[in-house]
Amino acid sequence: MDIESESPVRQNLGRNLTFGLQELLGRAIVVGEYSDKPFPTENELVRQHGVSRSVTREAVKMLGAKGLLGARPKQGTFVMPAEAWNLFDADVLRWLLERRPSIELLRRFNELRMGVEPQAAALAAQRADDEQRAAIVQGLERMKAADRGEDDSLDADLAFHVAILRATNNPFFVQFRDMVATALRVSIRVTNRIAGRTASINDHAVVCEAILARDPARAKVAMQALIDDVLVLIERMGEVEG
Repeated sequence: MDIESESPVRQNLGRNLTFGLQELLGRAIVVGEYSDKPFPTENELVRQHGVSRSVTREAVKMLGAKGLLGARPKQGTFVMPAEAWNLFDADVLRWLLERRPSIELLRRFNELRMGVEPQAAALAAQRADDEQRAAIVQGLERMKAADRGEDDSLDADLAFHVAILRATNNPFFVQFRDMVATALRVSIRVTNRIAGRTASINDHAVVCEAILARDPARAKVAMQALIDDVLVLIERMGEVEG
């Protein structure tokens, strides 16, 4: 009997069984499905998902590389603590979006932004070429259009911030785009609800104007103020929930 062709559960994994199983298990780990129970054994995974041992082992190996799973002799495979997860991995970041964000997670995300984006704005003011400056302006214009109901407010906000990272012309800053995008998606979704508005266009405009004026000090301070406003909203939310 071919267990992979017989199982109806297998159909939910898509055409690539290994990546399908990785997606299913990775999401389950990150959203907390195994927070109060042990991770399944290899035999249990094979039986539950109707896949071969080779598929199961490869999916588990991939999740181990993302810092989600560990293994020890006689203990078997287990879920690693969240501190060990590779938060720069695009899949892990995406799965994080699917769980209810905690105040602490929001704070940590935006503390990272505070450490990265003000300096990125300063570098963009110094180094951006005409095309990159135009992309930043376009991001701001999209935010204005979103305020009129003509664009998506989250996508527009993301476009603005990612354009600034790219305008640093520093590949290390550009590599932060997935992390910053995730931080924005999580925090904007929550803080906009708290503030009762979308992101402040005026605050973003100050950042844009400083970059266009090639004033790195002003660009850095403006971006710091923008993110500090988000941190204040997060603390306010913590006080309400506390």
